[in-house]
Amino acid sequence: MHPVILNDELINEAISELVTIGDVLRWGTSQFNGSDIFYGHGNDNAWDEAVALTLFALNLPVGSKDSILSARLTSSERRTVINLFAARVNERLPVAYLTNCAWFAGQQYYVDERVLVPRSPIAQMIETNFQPWLGDKTVNRALDLCTGSGCIAIAMAYQFDTAEVDAIDISSDALEVATINIFDHGAQERVIPLQSDLMNEVLREKYDLIVSNPPYVDQEDMDSLPQEFIHEPELGLAAGFDGLDLVKRILVDALDCLNDDGILVIEVGNSQVHMEQQFPAVEFDWVEFEQGGHGVFVLTKAQLRQHHDVFKAALSATI
Repeated sequence: MHPVILNDELINEAISELVTIGDVLRWGTSQFNGSDIFYGHGNDNAWDEAVALTLFALNLPVGSKDSILSARLTSSERRTVINLFAARVNERLPVAYLTNCAWFAGQQYYVDERVLVPRSPIAQMIETNFQPWLGDKTVNRALDLCTGSGCIAIAMAYQFDTAEVDAIDISSDALEVATINIFDHGAQERVIPLQSDLMNEVLREKYDLIVSNPPYVDQEDMDSLPQEFIHEPELGLAAGFDGLDLVKRILVDALDCLNDDGILVIEVGNSQVHMEQQFPAVEFDWVEFEQGGHGVFVLTKAQLRQHHDVFKAALSATI
């Protein structure tokens, strides 16, 4: 069976014959199920993707009641929805780029193809105040390294309501998106976007908490990415043969940027296997997530100091 391609004939047929929101959702779900689209940017099934696109197209709120399923659509409304479905299937565009909307830690954020679509399990850590790792420590200053859309930095500002959060990215395009979100969330007094190559511009600063979801995709995974990920900026994904080019730099530089009782949180995804192979003596605290996710570790400043020479040697071997 060949994957579905939504050509003009199928699109025009749907526009002319579908009547209600329920009809459109059923049709869209069927087309998605018959295609080879990949779910990896927020939803994990065809129905939820169809619902998200339909509600967006019709300017209806998330969580609309099932009673709207019987509501009739105008031909122009049908055309808008069906064209979004076609873009999802034919161009393999993630829903978040079609709607310019993504959710993270319970809040809505603007996204476009200048940034990765937010999907980090670090959201779960933020919502639980990074417990038990922070203990009763007060977070006065935090750093979100490789901030992208700014969602992690802004979510930390929501959670630690007196903290100042620096949001760093090397990409000026990403920082433009982060700035949109900072102002949309009224966080401009406490979330500061900074352009920097990792921590180069803040090496004299001190933080209670450093969080990073850096590029960590290794070469093998880059070579086999589903088409949906090709729409995301490669700068935010690729990180060398083992996926750890940037992580090794962070492990070295974070020592000078953390307060004595501070912690470092880094997501490395599938490159967890490379971390464990290259640093067998380091006791990384790998986080277990109740709502799914993997490849996030926590280190204390004491651990960074203990293994500093090992991290420096690994970085030197990479350069």
